[in-house]
Amino acid sequence: MEISREHTQGQGTNLSLRDEIKAYWSQRAATFDEAPGHEIFSEEERRAWHELFLRHLGPGEGRSALDLASGTGVISHLMDDLGFQVTGLDWSEPMLERARAKARERGRSIRFRIADAENTMEPDASFDAIVTRHLVWTLVDPQASFAEWFRILRPGGRLLVVDGDFVNAGLRERVVKKIEAMLQKAGFVDAGKPHAQGASPEVFRSILSRVYFSGGARAETVAGLLRSAGFSPVVVDTNLRSIHRNQARHLDFWKALGRGFQHRYAILAVKP
Repeated sequence: MEISREHTQGQGTNLSLRDEIKAYWSQRAATFDEAPGHEIFSEEERRAWHELFLRHLGPGEGRSALDLASGTGVISHLMDDLGFQVTGLDWSEPMLERARAKARERGRSIRFRIADAENTMEPDASFDAIVTRHLVWTLVDPQASFAEWFRILRPGGRLLVVDGDFVNAGLRERVVKKIEAMLQKAGFVDAGKPHAQGASPEVFRSILSRVYFSGGARAETVAGLLRSAGFSPVVVDTNLRSIHRNQARHLDFWKALGRGFQHRYAILAVKP
């Protein structure tokens, strides 16, 4: 008998996998915005994100948009820039505290509330657009999530998934990481701050081993699940070079080079 991933116990505790994921991201909240690839560090990167959203979603023009797993509100602010009426949902209160503070400081009218991406509690057909960044690869049950997102989109509504396979390193990325590790060991390269500050790498590896995409979230696999949920058309876009090029300016040479070889993508999925 297969045991549901949702009820898998980890780390010798009585926490469910979902509880562990929530706790992990709550621990990362304090330093989340310090990492390139999370917060926006240049106007060039901001424009690159705007171009991606405009390419797939069009201008906001007052349409309603949902930022799922909104974290500290980075994507919410980008969507607000474009004229969307934005709601950000996250299940980590520490993340939401920072998101609300950031919105107040910037004078934005973005609504943030706590909710589970698989059970948003939003009414049927209530949004024109949904955006997720780096959420899908962490999902426990993507089929349930995609069905929920389909439900809360209006007919003709658009879902944009921005994600990647952060598990399987290709040959070029493996070579880059090996060279970087050798140079660090020899003292020629500073390891710098860990990307996931404030959280245990052992906890991360344990969580990763038990999520649905533990073997890596490949674009075509995700696209296939979106089609099964009823979305059509579903289009994969791997042209994120402008975003990554601008993020790379704030990374050291080897990390920037390795990131450029990763399987990263955006997927547009439309509710008929």
